[in-house]
Amino acid sequence: MRATGKGNWLDGVRPYVEQGPLAAFFLGISSGFPYAMIGATLTSRLAQDGIDKKTITAFTLGFLVYNMKPLWAWMVDGVRIPVLHQLGQRVSWLIFAGVLVMAAVANLALVDPKADIGATVMAAILVGFAGATFDIVIDAYRIETLKPYQLGVGSGMTQYGWRIGSVAAGALALVLAARIGWSGAYLACAAFALPAMLTGLIVGEPVRHREAAARRGVAEIANSIIGPFIEFFARRGAIIVLIFILIHKIGDTLGQIVLRLLLNDLGFSNDEIAIYDVGIGFWAYLIGIFLGGWLYAALGMKRSVLLSLALMAISNASFAVLASAGHSVAGLSAAIAFENIASGIGGVTVVAYFAALCDLRFTASQYALISAASSVVGRLLTATTAGALVEQFGYINFYWLTTIIAFPGLILFWWMSRTGLVDQSIGSAGRGTEQAER
Repeated sequence: MRATGKGNWLDGVRPYVEQGPLAAFFLGISSGFPYAMIGATLTSRLAQDGIDKKTITAFTLGFLVYNMKPLWAWMVDGVRIPVLHQLGQRVSWLIFAGVLVMAAVANLALVDPKADIGATVMAAILVGFAGATFDIVIDAYRIETLKPYQLGVGSGMTQYGWRIGSVAAGALALVLAARIGWSGAYLACAAFALPAMLTGLIVGEPVRHREAAARRGVAEIANSIIGPFIEFFARRGAIIVLIFILIHKIGDTLGQIVLRLLLNDLGFSNDEIAIYDVGIGFWAYLIGIFLGGWLYAALGMKRSVLLSLALMAISNASFAVLASAGHSVAGLSAAIAFENIASGIGGVTVVAYFAALCDLRFTASQYALISAASSVVGRLLTATTAGALVEQFGYINFYWLTTIIAFPGLILFWWMSRTGLVDQSIGSAGRGTEQAER
């Protein structure tokens, strides 16, 4: 089966039960739990320990580490782990990073925030570092395990796993904390690293993995760091592809950062927000993930990405309509459902395209760089301009503006598809996708 867009609907469903996507699901479970350990779960623990709000915000440093992972991603491609390397480069790093995460979470479990808040901050940062490293390995293992036509479904299955892993770990921590204390709860949650580690041992080294040369000297280490950049920018149109990576998500990021402010100013209660934004949004996003995988398999990469970009752009307009309508439960339900379905579809198809961009010699390094670049512009803009734009233009015009801002990325990808640049930009990880769509 290949993504030609000419098969029946079963062609879009069948990949979900194949080995690669199933492996991606279990990898996603382990990927999601470290984030939960230093997110809402840690916030609850600190609040219950009587830590003041200003101090709690310092723990966002743990999340910043995730944005810095390109700095050491090259090690996952080129550094061999003694003894464990006989299992294979990717499997050995899965085991090593999994043990690192478990140790970091155990360390966070054993510190006492009331006795030493500084040690707790450091422990949270270590969990962030270990979790980011685990993510680097998991992303590389997933991309190299999946066949080109499975990249869409595999991305979706990873996101399913991520959601389940993060929610399950967070919920389990809360339940256990009420019974055996926070230390015991965190120690128990460390077991969420096992699904990825066991997946690596059962499935084995990815067939498509291409071993990078062992890094022994200074020159070899320097080459392993700059090699992924050199390979990527040697491709025709690499600068244009990079521009697309940087701008494609700006409108969506700007729109989401002020959503809760909009709902608050429209007079929605906490209960209504919990039911419609969190409840409906969660299930709509899961539906969107499934649809994204199905569309990628049924329509092919270029058409599914183009459709998802259009849906994500239009979804911002739905909040402009909601802002015009005022306090409308029906309007909120429709806007939240549409936006989350569109985001779920885009999260699968666009991520699959990014995975296809990687060269199999530098999978870990290049995907870490691409994923970091895909969010950096939007985060900078939201941090500096989102609130000011709302104050200047109001919610209605702001959301129409975010809709317009989303279209340059859509138009650029359409042009890239028409000129053949999308096919030419594909790395060896996606090789076979472009031929299947012709």
